[in-house]
Amino acid sequence: MGRIIAQVRITNPLDPAGKIDCAALVDAGEGPIKLPSAWRERLGKLGSSRQRDFEVAAQRTVAGAVCGPVEIQIEAFQPVFNAVVFLDMQPQDGQYEPLLGYLILEQSLVAVDRVGHRLVPIKHGDLK
Repeated sequence: MGRIIAQVRITNPLDPAGKIDCAALVDAGEGPIKLPSAWRERLGKLGSSRQRDFEVAAQRTVAGAVCGPVEIQIEAFQPVFNAVVFLDMQPQDGQYEPLLGYLILEQSLVAVDRVGHRLVPIKHGDLK
């Protein structure tokens, strides 16, 4: 499919000064948006946080924090409210690589154009 990188802004609706702007790898096989734990303090105090175990692609279990609600805006698409998952990540070449999953894409009415290697708007949400 190639790599699709999207610009994402995550904002704390309880504290608008708390925000994260980042480039995230679009991974249609992932569910939520996953961010490095090292960035968690940037959002300030969130309304809810709970620990949960996740299975990663390497088939091992890692602990993460599900936090929210947050406002998530992918590029110029409509912003949505959801939660983010903070995981311990190792930077690659000094950079973290957040992952943007299908749950946020669908909620934002965004589809992946696999031929054009880009994100495109969709007209209608799928309720089936």
